[in-house]
Amino acid sequence: MSSPPVPGRSPRRSFGGAVGRWVRRVLLGGIVMAVVLVGGTAFRVWQVARIIDTTPADAIVVLGAAQYAGTPSSVFEARLDQAHKLYEQGVAPVIVTVGGKQDGDRYTEAASGKSFLIDEGVPADAIIAVEEGSDTLLSVEAVSREMERQGMRSAVLVSDPWHSLRTRTMARDAGLEAWTAPTRQGPAVITRESQLNGIARETGALLWYQLTHFSVDFAYTAGQ
Repeated sequence: MSSPPVPGRSPRRSFGGAVGRWVRRVLLGGIVMAVVLVGGTAFRVWQVARIIDTTPADAIVVLGAAQYAGTPSSVFEARLDQAHKLYEQGVAPVIVTVGGKQDGDRYTEAASGKSFLIDEGVPADAIIAVEEGSDTLLSVEAVSREMERQGMRSAVLVSDPWHSLRTRTMARDAGLEAWTAPTRQGPAVITRESQLNGIARETGALLWYQLTHFSVDFAYTAGQ
């Protein structure tokens, strides 16, 4: 004959099994939510990157990028060319260049951008150089302060396509009426690899900003 069951043992096993199932469900739910959040954010980055909004504004704001001894990098030059086109189309009467300088640099991104635009035929008095900002958030906040000081509130933001959603989000948080008209040329869009890299980079950076309200600008790896 088999031994009788020990009283209380089955209920403990059932309780332990229920806890295990609950933990697995919570973990699975967390994974699903993370996938949906990341995937949804990546889709929005891609979606806004496709928008070129040329609604008239007070200013065209060009986000800075690397410069070398006063010469804009190819990434920065592509943004400046787009700003120049928008200016010639009459989208805004003023172009704002923004960006500080790294240790050891002689020129700021903003000053380099202004010089480039002047050489391309934009009148100097139509360009405002905001020589502040070591990342996207600090640059956007500096632009917002300068535009407020000059009585301007609306801005068309020019950057790489994948940068558009994060830049627009930060600008609106800083009190600007902002929309985007990104460049369609340069290293950020030239290859499928650079496009995927940009979407992945900006998805992570935007999620970090929404979580912390701090900026993180991941290194650009698709060429300068």
